[in-house]
Amino acid sequence: MKHRDIADPVERLARRRAGAKLGWYIHASVYIAVNALLALLSAMGDRSWAVFPALGWGLGLAIHGVVVFLVTGGGGLHERLVERERQVLAARKDAW
Repeated sequence: MKHRDIADPVERLARRRAGAKLGWYIHASVYIAVNALLALLSAMGDRSWAVFPALGWGLGLAIHGVVVFLVTGGGGLHERLVERERQVLAARKDAW
């Protein structure tokens, strides 16, 4: 891995964007795991209640995704995301 200058504003922005995207991927993974467990528990009972937390949390996950992917611009490991953001920002910088 190459050493990058953290003082470079493009590098800082690329890392922040990649971190936000990675955070969304983690959020989505936890959502799936927890709601699968809740669905299993709900299925063992006589009423289907698991849909309510899934819908509420799903709305929060959707809003998180909109902010991360649509507002900041748009899988993998953190470094791959950082590199992609770095390339996007470098291209924009060259266009200025």
